[in-house]
Amino acid sequence: MSAEADGQAAGRPTVKREVPVAEAVGMRLAHDLTQIVPGRFKGRKYKRGHLITEADIPGLLDIGKEHIYTLELGDEDLHEDDAAQRLAAALQGDGIALSEPREGKVSLKAQRTGIVSVPAGLVEAINELGDIALATVRHHTLVKEGQPVAATRAIPLVLPKAKVEAAEALAQAYRSANGGAAPVNVRPLKRMRVGLLTTGGEVFSGRIQDKFGPAVKAKLEALGSEVAEHRFSPDDRQTIVNHIRFLYDRGYDMILVTGGMSVDPDDRTPGAIKEAGADIVSYGTPMLPGSMLLIGYLHDVPIMGLPGCVMHDPYTSFDVLLPRILAGDTITRADIVAMGYGGLHGC
Repeated sequence: MSAEADGQAAGRPTVKREVPVAEAVGMRLAHDLTQIVPGRFKGRKYKRGHLITEADIPGLLDIGKEHIYTLELGDEDLHEDDAAQRLAAALQGDGIALSEPREGKVSLKAQRTGIVSVPAGLVEAINELGDIALATVRHHTLVKEGQPVAATRAIPLVLPKAKVEAAEALAQAYRSANGGAAPVNVRPLKRMRVGLLTTGGEVFSGRIQDKFGPAVKAKLEALGSEVAEHRFSPDDRQTIVNHIRFLYDRGYDMILVTGGMSVDPDDRTPGAIKEAGADIVSYGTPMLPGSMLLIGYLHDVPIMGLPGCVMHDPYTSFDVLLPRILAGDTITRADIVAMGYGGLHGC
């Protein structure tokens, strides 16, 4: 790397001076100082720019600071806070708010509940530059309002502007290649009216109480949607087909069919969904729990056959796919295949 890229040769250089704490009264801190109390606290004790007084000296010594830096930034360098803030701003898209810089870090937080978009390739390319770090949640993660989805950090206290400019250029190239879309954004969830069909002679006859309906309703309501109609069917393929077509004709945004999704000869649901006219994307997902889930499209309406684990497991393949559908995604076979990596949540 050239001397200019190092931020030392071009223009006025950065000057750092190490000063004993006892001689630092009246000076201002060049960076945040962290305090760690195991099991109780970890965070900023003194903020960048804090004017040091005599009263601060014991506290500085308590956190192991016998010396402090004074800092005059050169023309080609950036302070850690400014570097982290610039990188975060380059990534920021719709539904994202930025925290103030703290200890050289800036968090990108969701402003709403939704699905986060964050390109893995760009994250890797930025981290390859060195001296700056970018950590994120996974692409297509469901996030809640206020939840951190990414964080930027400068590693050294002072780093070359060229490093941040290179990261900004990567972010801008992503925008240009994606119709102006920012690298990190949170897509809102649509409110959908869902038709629900519960199959099974044991429920239809009243022999056992339906537990599937309440579980599905709770998951939908937690994401702002609703079960608009709930119907019941015995284990008869043609009857199930008729119910599915009825729900489609009612104009619901999504159709969910519960029960009868195993390989038992009495389980009719997968065949009935196909016979109703659905284009099956996948019957079976490489995720546990939820491997027996079926997803397809009846014309343009998403339809899913839900396995029994949805009733009792807190996180299944249904919980992965439902938010994406509510965000407007069309699920493809490639999406299903990708669920296998990191898809083991229980057996």
